[in-house]
Amino acid sequence: MRLRVAIRSRVLNRRRVDQFRDWPIDPAAGRRPLNWPGWPGGKQFAVVLSHDVETGSGLAGTEALAQVEEDRGFRSSFNFVPEGEYETPASLRASLAARGFEIGVHDLSHDGKLYSSRASFRESAKRINGHLRAWNARGFRSAFMLHRLDWLHDLDVDYDASTFDVDPFEPQPDAASTIFPFWVPRPAAKPGFAPLTSREGFVELPYTLPQDSTLFVYLRQENIDLWKKKVDWIAERGGMVLLNVHPDYIRFPGTTGDRGCYPPEHYASLLEYIRDKYAGAYWQALPRDVSQMVQALEPARRPRRPRHACMLTYSFFEQDNRVQRYARTLAARGDVVDVLSLRPVHLDDAPNGRAAKPALSEVDSGIRVHHLQDRRRNEKGLLDFVGKIASVFTKAATTLVRLQRLNRYEVIHVHNVPDFLVFASWYPKLRGARIILDLHDLLPEFYQSKFKIPTNSVTFRLLLLCERLSCRFAHHVIVSNDLWLEKVAQRSSPPERTTAFVNHVDTDPLHKVGKAKPMASPDLITAVFPGGLYHHQGLHVAIRSLALLAPKFPNLNLRIVGDGPERPRLLGMVEELGLSQRVSIEPPIPISRIPELLSTADIGVVPKLAEGFGNEAYSTKIMEFMAAGLPVVASQTRIDQFYFGKGEVHFFASDNPEDMARALSQVITQPELRETLVRKGRDYVGVNNWGTKSLEYLDLVDRLIDSR
Repeated sequence: MRLRVAIRSRVLNRRRVDQFRDWPIDPAAGRRPLNWPGWPGGKQFAVVLSHDVETGSGLAGTEALAQVEEDRGFRSSFNFVPEGEYETPASLRASLAARGFEIGVHDLSHDGKLYSSRASFRESAKRINGHLRAWNARGFRSAFMLHRLDWLHDLDVDYDASTFDVDPFEPQPDAASTIFPFWVPRPAAKPGFAPLTSREGFVELPYTLPQDSTLFVYLRQENIDLWKKKVDWIAERGGMVLLNVHPDYIRFPGTTGDRGCYPPEHYASLLEYIRDKYAGAYWQALPRDVSQMVQALEPARRPRRPRHACMLTYSFFEQDNRVQRYARTLAARGDVVDVLSLRPVHLDDAPNGRAAKPALSEVDSGIRVHHLQDRRRNEKGLLDFVGKIASVFTKAATTLVRLQRLNRYEVIHVHNVPDFLVFASWYPKLRGARIILDLHDLLPEFYQSKFKIPTNSVTFRLLLLCERLSCRFAHHVIVSNDLWLEKVAQRSSPPERTTAFVNHVDTDPLHKVGKAKPMASPDLITAVFPGGLYHHQGLHVAIRSLALLAPKFPNLNLRIVGDGPERPRLLGMVEELGLSQRVSIEPPIPISRIPELLSTADIGVVPKLAEGFGNEAYSTKIMEFMAAGLPVVASQTRIDQFYFGKGEVHFFASDNPEDMARALSQVITQPELRETLVRKGRDYVGVNNWGTKSLEYLDLVDRLIDSR
């Protein structure tokens, strides 16, 4: 025992210093479950006390611990080991029950071997069920907080209490990520492993305060400040204060020996703190009371355990609306989402313009962003790109190993470019996570366009091979439009494992900017383009068309907001054509500011080139313009003509400044045309938006997880 305590103390203290300074609080665990009914009697939060009696010395301290609680008006559950080093007297169990305490079963023999195999667990479960019946017990907790919730359906219990909201110091540190009880439904039967009971499920009660052994024995705290801090945090969020205290580690009066134990005054002080500060605000319940409360709810209203998901992207999460939509959709229904992304340099507020160390930052409730490294400039060539992505790949793979142990991700959603980033999720896949590869862009076509490589080149063929291998590694592949769906299904991923999710926008923020301004005799006409400055975007066409329109519309301006390799060329063209007062090329802005940008515009322009990559890459900007009430002028690319009809978008011939000038002139001078474009655009996004499509994504995630 002493050796185990010494080794674990050393390891835990090192972990806390290096990685878990915010413990024992995880902001993601504080969100209320959907349809949460509140606590009985309208109480603000719940207080649930439990005890694991591990040894004979713990058994000897049981009565004294019960007295500490009785004297302060509390009751708890005592969990005894049925086949351990001691035998629990029936008289002790009867006495505790008569005084209003609850009796539970703690493991089988407390040797850490309960989950050594599925077959051995089933045999142990039969013996545990016998002890549950003999003791009239309704609850269970595993030794060392080990847990396999899917196996526990073999136990005839109302509830289990072997998990925690967050505790990276446990031997099995994957967190439930919630401070509320949740329902664990009976899984579909597997051949040879049907649950031993006919129960429809059980309630899981995660402990939410650090265990006394962790706090006082391993971390050697000398006060209860961490307990009080966590109690206040849980109370503020209306959660469940659930504590596991071991009489084995309390030095009651008359205790002999020194095992690094703590005085009972620590625990008594916590009870008095709760009693005095929150008098009348908490429901003091036994574990079985909370279980009965949850089971009494309608099945559809029972809280569920949050899904654990991770997004991996070689992009800036703060600026990537596609990744944000996926992450926020999962978080909105109560799932816990981590994002591994790059750190945009413009967010750096370090002195002298030097980048601060990439850090974890909380974006919003349920989304935790881990910045892997900075990205300072766009790649100048394939080798430059490969060097950068190799560094990110290594950091992503090692970070996922660490985070998988803490969060036990059920799904990893990897976003290209590049495709092979998906292989960084090898460890989560090995541990049972389902892998989604999201092809925002088709890598072979993208680099053919960007670096001018021919289709018969070795590089193009290697990129095709990379796409195929990456798709095979993933459990499901998402592509960003239906044209690419057909192509990918033919060459890399079978149709049944491939889905098209067009880059639909969240229209709510954009609807608030209002309709486009009338342009009968405007003082200023503003056309806008927000996005990457790449050749295939055709921005040189837009600038030349503006030069052609300058004599007719002296108040017409073009705002280009973004960054990319074409920036120097475009700036030079603006100077050459004398348009410095008419064309502005501005730095990129966060997605949250896009509605503000569009509210100042009159026309949205999408001048993509109808060749190669640009001809088939779906433009989110069109839907953003439509949702904001702007008429859209766009080039005739294959992809845009596939999705948008006449009257929804005003088209012009691709790579033709004269025809773009014609289209812009018509929109400016014809009010009826503008009104039609605005009305039909709004109708289009009313049907085709992320609000209507997000349910399909959630269904895909759930089907993948349930198929494990």
